Amino acid sequence: MTRTERAIVGVLFGSLLFNAGCASVASKASQRWQVGQPIATYYAGPAVTDAVARQMKEGGFNLVWCSEQEMDTAQRHGLRVLLRDALLRPETLDSPVELAKLEALIARVKNHPSLYAYWIIDEPGAALFPGLGRLVAHLRARDPAHLADINLFPTYAKNDQLGVSGDTEAAYRECLRQFINSVKPDLLSYDHYHFAVGHDTDQYFLNLGMIRQSALDAGIPFLNIVQGCSWDPGMRVPNGDEMRWLNYTSLAYGAQGLSYYVYGYPKHEGGMARADGTTTPQYEAARVLNREFVAIAAQLQPLRSLGAYHVGKAYRDAVPLPSSSPFRLDAGAPGLDPLPVDGMLLGCFGKPAKTGKPGRPTHALVVNLDYRNAVRTALTGPGPLEVFDPLRRAWKPTGGHRATLALPAGGGMLVRTRRSF
Repeated sequence: MTRTERAIVGVLFGSLLFNAGCASVASKASQRWQVGQPIATYYAGPAVTDAVARQMKEGGFNLVWCSEQEMDTAQRHGLRVLLRDALLRPETLDSPVELAKLEALIARVKNHPSLYAYWIIDEPGAALFPGLGRLVAHLRARDPAHLADINLFPTYAKNDQLGVSGDTEAAYRECLRQFINSVKPDLLSYDHYHFAVGHDTDQYFLNLGMIRQSALDAGIPFLNIVQGCSWDPGMRVPNGDEMRWLNYTSLAYGAQGLSYYVYGYPKHEGGMARADGTTTPQYEAARVLNREFVAIAAQLQPLRSLGAYHVGKAYRDAVPLPSSSPFRLDAGAPGLDPLPVDGMLLGCFGKPAKTGKPGRPTHALVVNLDYRNAVRTALTGPGPLEVFDPLRRAWKPTGGHRATLALPAGGGMLVRTRRSF
């Protein structure tokens, strides 16, 4: 090859590399939002100063509510931002002046390293879905790499709040259908508050199961906003064991995000921080639970939720463990505790199934549904088992097909087999 020919080849190769690099940058710029690190966040909290951001980071929270002016503070502490701004509403699209301001906002923030999501609205009824769909599409067209976050009502909302008709299950299912069809969200988010004074409500697993199935059908992740305080005389402040129960039941149903209501807010008892900024017992519990949630959800993120099965107590809409399950509980055997009165929960996960073939679970999250007492139980599986330590983020082999599990009150353990089906 002559010097001239080598020069021509060099120019052509350099041009190809340059074009490939440009394509790569363009691809990253237009990449659709993904969960990334599983979400540990809150609803309603204080302004994000350096002191508050440091407290949130130490508490294991990784997504914080910010104004545009607070984004740099969040970035300094390695926190992702859920951006709040009055322009993030459907009506903005109908005002040329407001729309221009929104476009300028998006242009300013979309490349900020801390931006994770735009906060849109809490608990809209179905009448608002078409307008929200327009706004979400507008944001996605200009910034597809960041989530447009909308939180939905729970099952116990009234029909006039949901904007649909029917009994509890029919109305909520229709609300979810309309929301997904109209808004085309990248994430399902909802809130459900379970712990009343003197008793627990009866629709928690009904709601969790319906959200799980809708998220699976839509091919998107979901986030559960759970109770971390009392705001009403009829609702109690959950203790650490009850908070653990909320974390692990959400994980067993496949949640990739958990949010506590609230971090800190006037006229709310509990939460993560008091009005003077000092932390609460709920914060101390969340400090550990947030890290456990993120670690376990990250292990489950590449997998598909194949089932959330209840053993023992029958809850509303609970699905019993099928006889064909490759994972089985061995409660009550010598040296083990009997099945708790509140029952147990097995969240089963595996690789997404190939077309036309059912998935087979390789992972099981075993949850003690008794949030008052620890339990010692065992799980058998289809192959040699390993148990996950979420704080060390490490797997430990059990040496056989059976794992003995010491589960704290309301807690759980993730178990896997390396056997492929």
